[in-house]
Amino acid sequence: MQETRHQFRETLKQLEAQALGGLDLVTAQLDRSLEAVTYQDVELAGMVVADDDRIDGRYLEVHQGVLSLLARQAPVAGDLRIVAALLHIIRCVERMGDQCVNIGKLVPLSGYEAPKDKDILDAIERMGQQARLQVAQAKQAFASRNVELAQDLVRQDAVINKLNREIFRRAVEVGDDLEVREWAMYMILVARCLERIGDNTVDIAEQVVFVVTGLFREFADASTPPAAGTRLS
Repeated sequence: MQETRHQFRETLKQLEAQALGGLDLVTAQLDRSLEAVTYQDVELAGMVVADDDRIDGRYLEVHQGVLSLLARQAPVAGDLRIVAALLHIIRCVERMGDQCVNIGKLVPLSGYEAPKDKDILDAIERMGQQARLQVAQAKQAFASRNVELAQDLVRQDAVINKLNREIFRRAVEVGDDLEVREWAMYMILVARCLERIGDNTVDIAEQVVFVVTGLFREFADASTPPAAGTRLS
């Protein structure tokens, strides 16, 4: 019985490492998709779209691994919370990968030699950097079971949301050139993809608190009181 339990714990650790490793794949995809936007690199954008199979494959590996683990043993208490959290996290990984693909698909649509607006591009770059930081912080928070680090992602995500609004306002004010306006509309969609990546890091942060405390609550905003929630053991 003890050996079986040990094997269960080891398999669970491996599944967690696979799920969190998926966030590294997201970071790589995010870097390439942002480079494709900055340099209007259609070929690189196509690589981002094609490489989504790697993230989808990681999703299937973890998802099927968790289901197989549940078929062999019935985890309780803390282990059960980790299992549930991993299913949620790997889904967030898959969604973030899809957002990178969406960015990649927008690059050729926005025009091979499209005129650009520096203010919008700068804001996109800052959004991308912020999203990258949040993905890394979400990984660190879960790996270390750091509730404070997880809760800080709500504050971090407010930065992305603010930049998203700035890009929208700038796109509206960009001028009378129809080609610039069309490009700016595509950049609004890029910004929306980055905003959704930020949201998914907050979702992962919620899972950190759930695993550590047994309480699940949505981080609606930074003012949400931490006491609210439902305990799951």
